[in-house]
Amino acid sequence: MIAGGVCFAADLGAWHLGIHRTTLANATLFGNAATLMFPIYGFLIAKAWPTRTQGWALVLAAAGAALLLGRSYELDAKNLAGDLLCILAGLLYTVYFILMARARATLAPLSALTLSTLAGIVPLLVFALAMGERVLPAHWGPLIGLALCSQVLGQGLMIYALGRFTPLVIGIALLIQPVVAGMVGWLVYGERLGAADLVGVVMVAIALVLVRQGPPPELPLEDTLDTSDFERQETV
Repeated sequence: MIAGGVCFAADLGAWHLGIHRTTLANATLFGNAATLMFPIYGFLIAKAWPTRTQGWALVLAAAGAALLLGRSYELDAKNLAGDLLCILAGLLYTVYFILMARARATLAPLSALTLSTLAGIVPLLVFALAMGERVLPAHWGPLIGLALCSQVLGQGLMIYALGRFTPLVIGIALLIQPVVAGMVGWLVYGERLGAADLVGVVMVAIALVLVRQGPPPELPLEDTLDTSDFERQETV
């Protein structure tokens, strides 16, 4: 739990530094590298091999994400430092997923989230102070909103999902982030979606459907216990 919290803190630190040194599209692409690396971990380490349909879902999702981000992706030497920081953030996010998936084998979602969050507070504070950043905000509203929506609700649902689904399903589901970002850009900031963007959205949506067409995930240990044994013991 401590390692997971430290990795999550380091992920946030690296990504927030990278955002200021590269383009938004690059930061989104590299920062979400866990969408590919976490399923690969499942294939190689956890041996959660995909079905043929799920394999096609992964290919379709990757192609859709490439269409969504490819038009605005920019390879430039001046962005190298930011790109590397965002790639580091993606790697750390993957390690965080792996550690939290193991923690979920014995902990409930809220307990796992609480302990990992507490473990990340001190590293983030030290990181911010070392960078000379302001710690106490002038306006608490946005910070509280981020804490409730992004950390408690968003990460809480993610931690819950880590105990219920395979790395492949989690990785493809994470690709909903660029889809949502594209929709927000269109509705709020007036950014037009081209044909390639719309095709990418459809491809990711189809992949999310296909990836669930495999065998059901294994239930956690507590869900597989035979309660009849306990009932027989109580009877005796």
